[in-house]
Amino acid sequence: MSRRLLTSSGGIALLRVHVVQGLLFVVLAQFFAHAQRGAVTVPRALDQLTAEAETIVHGSVVSTKIEPHPKLRNLNTIVVSLKVHDTYKGTAGRSLEFRQYVWESPALEAAQYRKGQELLLFLGPVSEYGLSSPVGLEQGRFRILRTGKSAPTAINGKGNAGLFNSVLARAKAHNLTLSSRTAEIAQRNQAAPLRLSDLEDAIRSFVGAH
Repeated sequence: MSRRLLTSSGGIALLRVHVVQGLLFVVLAQFFAHAQRGAVTVPRALDQLTAEAETIVHGSVVSTKIEPHPKLRNLNTIVVSLKVHDTYKGTAGRSLEFRQYVWESPALEAAQYRKGQELLLFLGPVSEYGLSSPVGLEQGRFRILRTGKSAPTAINGKGNAGLFNSVLARAKAHNLTLSSRTAEIAQRNQAAPLRLSDLEDAIRSFVGAH
């Protein structure tokens, strides 16, 4: 009887250890996520987004899937598949898939990557856990808008606010020659949709500088 009690007590103790470890993991994961979010959402201008991105692509969302991380099961992730239209930096084929940590609610995160949505993404390096996300989160995720016969425009989650902050000064410091159009836009530095062709021109200038 005492042996059964000992076995039972040992089992309960072991269960408690697992529960505590699980709770500790969740707390640490959430702490890490909030700390990382604070770090990645530091304001960045377009030249900084370009420099920090490992891959910059223009594409359309083919599918999205919310699922737990394959190894870190307590972390929700979203897997995004893209049909690639153009690549400005890095290497990407006709399709690209990346796994991103779900920073907000799954429904809210999924809404950022709706099927058929046209996006231009500045994707950061893939972490050791296979995770990647736009540089600066909403700062590095541009929606492409097409209305009638007008030229397509691009706007990020910040409404393009601060997109050209101090860009001219940094370009001068690094002896980078910008196109007259990019210099003009940088001078205005307006929080407004930007013509896709102008955004592409600026990106190519900054990619060439690196």
